[in-house]
Amino acid sequence: MLQNTAAAVCRAVVLSLTVSPGDLTRRGALLGLPAAILPAARLASGPDVCFLSAAEMARLIRLKKLSAREALDAHLRQIERVNPKVNAIVTLVPEMAAEAAQRADEALARGEAPGPLHGLPIAHKDLVETKGIRTAFGSPLFKDNFPANDDLIVQRLRRAGAITIGKTNTPEYGAGSQTFNTVFGATRNPYDTSKTCGGSSGGAAVALACGMIPLADGSDMGGSLRNPAAYCNIVGFRVSPGRVPNPAAAFAWSTLSTAGPMARSVSDVALLLSVLAGPDPRSPLSLPELGTAFLRPLGRSFKGVRIAWFKDLGGIPFDPRVRSAVDAQRKVFESLGCGVEQAEPDFSGADYAFKTLRAWNSATTHAERFAASRDAYKDTLRREIEDGLRLTGSEAAKAQILHGQLWRRFQTFLQQYEYFILPTTQLPPFDVNLPYPTEVNGILMHSYIDWMKSCWYISLTGNPAISVPAGFTPEGLPVGIQIVGRHHADFSVLQLAHAFEQATRFGLKRPPAV
Repeated sequence: MLQNTAAAVCRAVVLSLTVSPGDLTRRGALLGLPAAILPAARLASGPDVCFLSAAEMARLIRLKKLSAREALDAHLRQIERVNPKVNAIVTLVPEMAAEAAQRADEALARGEAPGPLHGLPIAHKDLVETKGIRTAFGSPLFKDNFPANDDLIVQRLRRAGAITIGKTNTPEYGAGSQTFNTVFGATRNPYDTSKTCGGSSGGAAVALACGMIPLADGSDMGGSLRNPAAYCNIVGFRVSPGRVPNPAAAFAWSTLSTAGPMARSVSDVALLLSVLAGPDPRSPLSLPELGTAFLRPLGRSFKGVRIAWFKDLGGIPFDPRVRSAVDAQRKVFESLGCGVEQAEPDFSGADYAFKTLRAWNSATTHAERFAASRDAYKDTLRREIEDGLRLTGSEAAKAQILHGQLWRRFQTFLQQYEYFILPTTQLPPFDVNLPYPTEVNGILMHSYIDWMKSCWYISLTGNPAISVPAGFTPEGLPVGIQIVGRHHADFSVLQLAHAFEQATRFGLKRPPAV
């Protein structure tokens, strides 16, 4: 009798993960499950589970103090409760996730060795191809696209035991740092739903901030991991190119775009990077270091470490609220033992190099589709593609030369300093109905990426850069600080970010939308 009851409870829990509350009793009756156990099946875990660190959640699952199904149930209920307010997760696969969670629990019961992310629910950015799960790229041309294969980062996450629950919103083809598209609409900032969450990994950042997932993947060309992290009070890490290989990249030698981790803490970012990182022979930029290198303790002494503090990056504008919040953190680095000096490298040529190379990339990526479906593209991306199609060989060559010169100047600069510190964004979150800000501190912005220079200047260097919560504006909007490290010194960046995070604890503040 006891055995039959236990089996019924297990079936009830699995059922509860795959149907809405309204269908639970009816479906349970069809399966012969006693009505008395059905409500309990949905109370296996509460919202507190959703704000555990990813590392702690994984530890509890390995110890069998929390099942993968309970963790999934808690997150699905959080999504049901919060996602309608913010529109972060745009595709949800609860039945597929429930089956994976059951398999995860059964494998653990059999004594199989769990991966580092065993049983953790995760949603992938909607630019990442997922086998059998809609991947729309934020474009009406792909609204019914179901890929036949997983991208490499999805394969690695699944091998580590993560459970896919769906996809997070992104602007059309990831173009721009305001997450909206005609397929799914806009994703809203959980600290003020009238504001943008940034982008292009905006859905991922909001889902993390709201406790809908414990970890998220993202990607970054001009700030797409860092901008939304700053706007949502979480951590986003643009790693060194090749740290997370992309064997499918059309521009295999380009250092502008890279995938990377996002989380609510630096230690969880390191945990996720330990899974995402590692060599792949199909990627020419692939770095040889194994991902397990990022599981080392993050603590270290910063006594005597020299840090360069930004000035104005050659004259780009910053909103006074952002500058004030970031400048207030200088004393934190000094309290850690760092010597902080106001200094910055020469960023001349960055504007021409980045805009030219980005337009070239956009034109190459979209040329064939664009010729057939020009009107299906948003106007800002359409103009960028057209700029790229008009490029001459000499213009592309000039951009590559300027890019190389900037890279060398930056590496020389960081021979004097171990880190460069600057704001992640140039202004706080703006109106969600505005495609992009047209001015910053009274200075006109002439394109949809002009307001993101504090990020894409750093993208050009190829150096690892992380955005960490750094406080709030007087209106309560999050501000991020950007820590840039030496060439390939990703772990060093994590160490300083962790020390700053532990000293300030800004990331512990939860958004009103929760």
